[in-house]
Amino acid sequence: MSKAAEKIEIRNVISPGHVVRVDKAKYTAMRDALLSVLPAEAPGLTVAEAKAGVLPLLPEALFPGGDKAGWWLKAAQLDLEARGVVRREATKPLRLYRA
Repeated sequence: MSKAAEKIEIRNVISPGHVVRVDKAKYTAMRDALLSVLPAEAPGLTVAEAKAGVLPLLPEALFPGGDKAGWWLKAAQLDLEARGVVRREATKPLRLYRA
């Protein structure tokens, strides 16, 4: 498999039109874990609650000891928001739920 085939393009709701290429396996694992823990209705989970929920679901081979999980969680969150799959509740702290 070529390096290009191992990458996926993600978006950022905060920077419309900006696309970044990231590791497909890590993104997919985080996306699936995040969507499995987020509730379908508001108010949703805080980012800290979502992180606590996804950590046990992540493959150890991709995220040894949860390494870099926070960065990947934010990347998946912003991409899924840009795609309309996840929404944020305008609270402090920020809360997320599936659209």
